[in-house]
Amino acid sequence: MFSPLTPLDWKRRAVKYYPEKIAVIDDNKQFTYKEFGERTDRLSIALQEAGIHKGDHVAVMLPNTHYMLECFYGISQLGAAMVPLNYRLKAEDLEYIIRHSDAKMLIVDEEFSGPIEEIVDNLALEQIVIVSVDGHETSLRGVDYEAFLEHVPENAAPPEVEIDENQLLTLNYTSGTTSNPKGVMLSHRSNYLNAANFMYHLGVSHDDVYLHTLPMFHANGWGGVWAITAAGATHVCLRKVDPPHILDLFEDKNISLLCGAPTVINMLVNEPKAKETSISTSPRMATAGAPPAAALIQKAQDLLGLNMIHVYGLTETSPFILYCEWKKDFVSKSADEQAAIKARQGIELAFNGETKVIHPDGEEVAWDGKELGEIITRGNVVMDGYYKDSEKTEAAIKDGWFHTGDLAVTHPDGYIEIRDRAKDLIISGGENISSTEVEGVLFKHPDVVEAAVISIPHEKWGEVPKAIIVLNEGAAVTEKEIIDYCRSSLAHFKAPKAVEFVDSLPKTATGKLQKFRLREMHWDGPKKVN
Repeated sequence: MFSPLTPLDWKRRAVKYYPEKIAVIDDNKQFTYKEFGERTDRLSIALQEAGIHKGDHVAVMLPNTHYMLECFYGISQLGAAMVPLNYRLKAEDLEYIIRHSDAKMLIVDEEFSGPIEEIVDNLALEQIVIVSVDGHETSLRGVDYEAFLEHVPENAAPPEVEIDENQLLTLNYTSGTTSNPKGVMLSHRSNYLNAANFMYHLGVSHDDVYLHTLPMFHANGWGGVWAITAAGATHVCLRKVDPPHILDLFEDKNISLLCGAPTVINMLVNEPKAKETSISTSPRMATAGAPPAAALIQKAQDLLGLNMIHVYGLTETSPFILYCEWKKDFVSKSADEQAAIKARQGIELAFNGETKVIHPDGEEVAWDGKELGEIITRGNVVMDGYYKDSEKTEAAIKDGWFHTGDLAVTHPDGYIEIRDRAKDLIISGGENISSTEVEGVLFKHPDVVEAAVISIPHEKWGEVPKAIIVLNEGAAVTEKEIIDYCRSSLAHFKAPKAVEFVDSLPKTATGKLQKFRLREMHWDGPKKVN
């Protein structure tokens, strides 16, 4: 009577019970669950005929389109593993990932094929499948995606493959900063249980309309590629993050749920159109990545009417391990207090396992909101390891616990709150300074759009905080004004000792701030953390 835990079973269920329900909307195209199921089945058959079998790896470099969704299901149904690629990576990083992952085939979007053109001669791919895009051309030799499917009959049955819930479902590569990207091995089981967390804790229902703001290549859209199908809800694809277009989609498509990094929230609330946009659907929005400032969460709720849900995780944990559970008791608190609570990473989700904050000696920190330690986790959603890299796997997973590298406190109610990454903690004259705490104050300034706080060398104190800020257009704020503003809310030693105003901050394709690039401008080599 055993049935393996695999998110693939949710597609079967959705097709069975919601055949005429709109499953996917992609610009001017839409597909029912029956049509979506048929397309994924035809993709499985076409892949098998092209030589892809159980255990093989297929790399996919596509934006958030229906083709990307089809690949998640069509590849996995064969018992093959999908390797989602970040299409914003440099050619050399993509070459490393494709070669290291042992991918036999590549499915690529024509618009983003430029880097592949540079490296294709160095790759051992058996075939390239190209998704054609109007207005774009590629020199790559390959078969068109639609032509790849067209010879397969619409009602053809996909091959029956026995799935082991512990086998590899996706191989997700982390973005390398100081070393090569690492391939995170995620199983059918870990994907299934993470998506169950997504469904339960984000309240996904059959009537939800989900906007894929978050890149699907990033930790499998945090599980959204599976969870929305599980509920028979509707996927709305978004080729690129375009704030005015997103604001229009809220009303045009009745969007009720979306996910995104704090930088996406920032883009939305600072979009001029936001001040004149009325969103009647009150969408729920989950955010994670860099710890969001309480002021940013409050602005998103007040200006756009978004119901913010804070979650936390890593690619290595499928990704969710914490969420900020909202209690009725919080409603009586002030708006500032509510926003501060929502900025916490929160408590364990129902299906992921155990998470806690520990001292270096392994003892759990006191639940006092003060003692600082590292977040560690174990359980159902932790990766099987890094692909072909036992050394880094052993460094990350010790005594059965995955070490996140994130420094946090635990509040008396058990809610965990990140104070910094270990590498971002500023130690000035022996005092610990949380860069995220300083950033939280900066985000309250009416003229600050984005802020990053890093350490810079100091002859007396070793290192001190520096703020790098993007201001509202036309704003005229001085360095002294910013420092004085921070000193009004922080101990003076925590306030920035220097301020730099810039046009933009470096980020990854998923919206995470790349502080290491800012630090490199001030330190000779990587900053050492004691």
